[in-house]
Amino acid sequence: MPGSLDRPTGGSRYDRRIIDGLRGAGVSVDVDALPGCFPDADPTAREAVDAALARIPDGRVVVIDGLVLGRLASTVAPHAGRLRIHALVHHPLADETGHDPARVEQLIHDEARALGAATRVIATSAFTAQRLRTLGLYAGEVSVIPPGCTPRPLATGRPGQPPLLLCVASITPRKAQHRLIEALAGLIDRPWQCQLIGALDLDPDYAAAIARQRDAEGLQDRITLTGTADEQRLDEAYRQAELFVLPSLYEGYGMVISEAVAYGLPVITTTGGALATTLPPEAGIAVPPDDPTALRDAIAALLDDPSRRQALARGARRARRELNDWDRSVALFMALIEEASPCPSSLPPAG
Repeated sequence: MPGSLDRPTGGSRYDRRIIDGLRGAGVSVDVDALPGCFPDADPTAREAVDAALARIPDGRVVVIDGLVLGRLASTVAPHAGRLRIHALVHHPLADETGHDPARVEQLIHDEARALGAATRVIATSAFTAQRLRTLGLYAGEVSVIPPGCTPRPLATGRPGQPPLLLCVASITPRKAQHRLIEALAGLIDRPWQCQLIGALDLDPDYAAAIARQRDAEGLQDRITLTGTADEQRLDEAYRQAELFVLPSLYEGYGMVISEAVAYGLPVITTTGGALATTLPPEAGIAVPPDDPTALRDAIAALLDDPSRRQALARGARRARRELNDWDRSVALFMALIEEASPCPSSLPPAG
């Protein structure tokens, strides 16, 4: 996997929970947290991947995160004949925001070659599995193993204080916190506070631009940029929130949506990528991505109508009973690794 297992990203959290679950079930798991630049694969990254694979005895199962594998077909292919390589794809590289058409084409070409070296491909959502086909990245069977979600205590809000809007996401362009600030700037006549929790160091220039945008709108007393939060602080923020907002342009799954639902929170998000299917319809509102007006109107509707907000909260409480749990995700992963019975959530081969 790319970098530390403790990186504050959804992909790293997914990897960490699967690893912990496999180990808890008695599976021996070695982790190679690789140095270098991914997915563009500088010389340090290429050498690290080659050395890591060379150390692994023949016949072993090797799970390679898509960020590592995506542009390294020539490095991985020489090992493909002796190792059982499982590619774990959170979302296609070409679906990251900000790429020009030439780069998109190159990323598709590189990732298709890399996935061709895999014995099996695993996606974290049915949406991502379908995207692999749509983009021509992989035509074989894709096993879908979604993230799990741990049951949480129900949110209670902050009685007597302005409603707290919570957004949990790394401060990066794809998460589109700039669109949320644009939306909130049109709602200064209403009582609310907003907390943006997420890593500030993954894209420091964007994080600095978000802080400047907030200050330019005069919202420094209403929008807090907290950086990353430990589990205790994050739990407290969820429990104090009245409304969860995720303005992402695109998500391969959107784990924080399920987490908000697990707290019984109403949600406003977008239809970007897998978010259109991750959000249970009875638990929130989904608006088009990159549309601050639609986002503003949705937030205003729930701020102005507590009864509707409460109805969506009740919907979230019902939906949380149906959330996938980590034990099931780990069991599916284990079945694939042990080449047991086929994964029931797999997509059939492309025809």
